[in-house]
Amino acid sequence: MNKKKFSISEITKISILGTISVLLMFIKVPLPFAPTFMEMDIAELPALIGGFAMGPLAGFLIVCIKILLNIVINGTKTFYVGELSNLIVSSAFVLTTAFIYKHNKSKKSALLGLVVGSISMSIVATLSNYFIIFPLYAKLLKIDLNAFVGMVAKINPLVKSYFTLMVFSVLPFNLVKTFVTSLVTSLLYKRISPILKRNGNISE
Repeated sequence: MNKKKFSISEITKISILGTISVLLMFIKVPLPFAPTFMEMDIAELPALIGGFAMGPLAGFLIVCIKILLNIVINGTKTFYVGELSNLIVSSAFVLTTAFIYKHNKSKKSALLGLVVGSISMSIVATLSNYFIIFPLYAKLLKIDLNAFVGMVAKINPLVKSYFTLMVFSVLPFNLVKTFVTSLVTSLLYKRISPILKRNGNISE
């Protein structure tokens, strides 16, 4: 079985993109229909660009670097639950997008990858939050899940239950996040890719 090996140049680029990614986490925008602890950023942007240029594994490693550096710099305010969620949803977005592009490297394939990746992340985020992240966070905080419902219901009148919290808050949050990130990625990738692809092919 062939294993992909990264060159020193690629490792350097992955590290740089991971660092840029964690810096982008500092630029956050709250959305009016989402909980206060969920703020939008475009930190997956470098991972998507790296995934396009160097493959899905590179994109995933950039996601991991982003999360680890953020923990080192900021620690955690969510008992690492937020970081776990970030790993799950970011990986779903980046890996799906990069895998689709890898098999047909064209503009059409890139756009298809971003669309399917956005849908994948939104679904994975909604399901993982419903079944894992919110219940785990509530358990660690020693509060009832309805506490989250009450918190979000104050700013989003469509939220009346735990289920509607996911449908009308978590799901649209991720749809907006992936749309904005995909838009910026599509605008920047062609300008940045020549630099990343220079001496940057993955050897089998």
